[in-house]
Amino acid sequence: MVILKKIQAATLVEVLTASVLIIIVFMVASLSFNNVFANQIKRDHTAIENRVKALGYFSIHGTMKLPYAEDFEGWEIMITSESGKTVLVYSKEGVEHEKVFAR
Repeated sequence: MVILKKIQAATLVEVLTASVLIIIVFMVASLSFNNVFANQIKRDHTAIENRVKALGYFSIHGTMKLPYAEDFEGWEIMITSESGKTVLVYSKEGVEHEKVFAR
């Protein structure tokens, strides 16, 4: 006959404490991931960078009239020509970026 070993059972308080700790750990991890992914989406400048590259190409090859101004997805884009160089300035919410293209 098989001898059954007696296993000590955990009390209800221990089980609840362990469950709460596990829930807290997963909640903190979930909030951390949410914060990281939200910041990544906010700082995604792929669309404006592609538009700036296209406008830079058009201005270098003379297929657009200068000065040029455009609003692109909330970004203000301005292109001017200064002493043989093309200056492209794009800004949003007070943050300004500048690129200079040689002709």
